[in-house]
Amino acid sequence: MAVLLSACDRNMADLEQYASTIKARPAKPIEPIPVIKPYVRFIYPDQDADPFDASVLTPDDDKQLPDSVAIDSNRAPEYLESFPLDSLSMVGTVFRQAQLWALIRVPNGSVHRVKKGNYIGKNHGKILEVGEVSIQLTEIVENGFGGYKERDNEVTISTPNKEI
Repeated sequence: MAVLLSACDRNMADLEQYASTIKARPAKPIEPIPVIKPYVRFIYPDQDADPFDASVLTPDDDKQLPDSVAIDSNRAPEYLESFPLDSLSMVGTVFRQAQLWALIRVPNGSVHRVKKGNYIGKNHGKILEVGEVSIQLTEIVENGFGGYKERDNEVTISTPNKEI
């Protein structure tokens, strides 16, 4: 045990000499702060319009957009218009009163019948045709310029996922 402890000599003269040698060296000069070049703004020719001015997106009142359609605000909304179209699912069809009706399931699980001419979805979706496996409809959506445009859409029959 005495041999092991003798290796821990507390003489640190060589370490102190090394530290004093390092401290005695002259300090290196600090590099000067680089000069920052001033910003020079480039002005594009013929570009006086403000890119953040939203008035360029609004249509002129005197010209009517060609694809703009009007929404019938006097029509009473139907029950299935209170749900987004992607939350509704077609679960089947029924042939009744000499026409084909589609069965639509709403998020709370209840099933409702719709036929050609009914409205579904939040975007004024009017049913154009009821088929065996799908419903063809046209919706009225905003066109981005303050007006509305028609958009075709489809709801297809959905089958429950069965695990094998």
